[in-house]
Amino acid sequence: MTTSHDLPDNDRPPPVRAVFSAVTWKEIAYLVSNLPLAAVGFLYAVVMVVSTGGLSVTAVGLPLLACGLWLSRQLGRLDRARARALLGVRVDEPTPIPGPRRAGGFFPWLWTSIKDPVGWRTVLYQLIRLPWGVLTFTVALAGLFVLWPVLPYVVRLLANADRGMVRGLLSPSDDLERRIAELESDRGVVVDTAAADLRRIERDLHDGAQARLVALAMGLGLAKEKLLEDPEGAAAMVDEAHGEVKLALQELRDLARGIHPAVLTDRGLDAALSSVAARCVVPVKVAVDLPARPAEAIEGIAYFVVSELLQNVSKHAGPGARSAGVEVWRAGDRLLIRVSDDGRGGADAGRGSGLAGLAERLGAVDGVFVVESPEGAGTVVTAELPWRGRG
Repeated sequence: MTTSHDLPDNDRPPPVRAVFSAVTWKEIAYLVSNLPLAAVGFLYAVVMVVSTGGLSVTAVGLPLLACGLWLSRQLGRLDRARARALLGVRVDEPTPIPGPRRAGGFFPWLWTSIKDPVGWRTVLYQLIRLPWGVLTFTVALAGLFVLWPVLPYVVRLLANADRGMVRGLLSPSDDLERRIAELESDRGVVVDTAAADLRRIERDLHDGAQARLVALAMGLGLAKEKLLEDPEGAAAMVDEAHGEVKLALQELRDLARGIHPAVLTDRGLDAALSSVAARCVVPVKVAVDLPARPAEAIEGIAYFVVSELLQNVSKHAGPGARSAGVEVWRAGDRLLIRVSDDGRGGADAGRGSGLAGLAERLGAVDGVFVVESPEGAGTVVTAELPWRGRG
């Protein structure tokens, strides 16, 4: 059984106090103001439902209903603000309905607005408030004269009922609303990450391999012109161009490896992570214990995360770092990754570093990213990804 001590502070009713306490007077003000506001809300809800219901068979009926539900949301916002100010009830604001442009057009927006659960629950709240407002107004006002000794208890009982109605009918659709907000945020992160990756690839191609290939073409053109006049000079230029070709090929391989390495596609995470670990300046022990290969997208994210973390080890672990470790395993429906080192520590994902970018990327796929890095005691980064097998 849940007791009042188990409830969060924001959801726990305040204790009953003397009649002249500020909390009690705020509750009395709330109960007395119920009647006029409930009358306005009831009148609006009845007119909105009756008028839009009668016009629903016409072309303007459904758009009017959508607008009426939007206005109901605004009345709900006022009621939440009043409950927050006078009753201390903290209720999150529901997620706004996207406009026609974001919703994909007028008709998708219209359908989303008409079936809006927040708007309909606000209408229900306004309809049942009138009789309740008459009761609370009468009891609170009469109690000031005839129920003075027990007024704090009566007021607290009625105010708690109001708190329950506000939480039950004016709260967002908890899990669904939060999930929608998370998905909208995650979608933005995915789009931004993809755009950043494309810009990085374009920059690497333009500043690296492309510039080297342009220089190579110019060098070969000069060698061609000197081929008859200065064969030895032309041969030297061809030798130099051959070296440039090797460097360009290496840059292209590195770029391809950063996008999606061939060893990951061909041999899986164990071989790919071992290849990454071999390039780290700190000796790395790799342990991959997976019953099967995960889906390609999950496998690619896991590779990217470990690759970035090992680059951080090379850059930031410090000269005192002697070893690092990479562990990858499956636990239920999650893929777990742990990357650790015995360097100087002090890493913080909250400072806008590359760790923050990794946390956002994992969050976009329902992942978890935890950094433990006390100063002078090394760093342990734990990441979780949802497990999806290959189809």
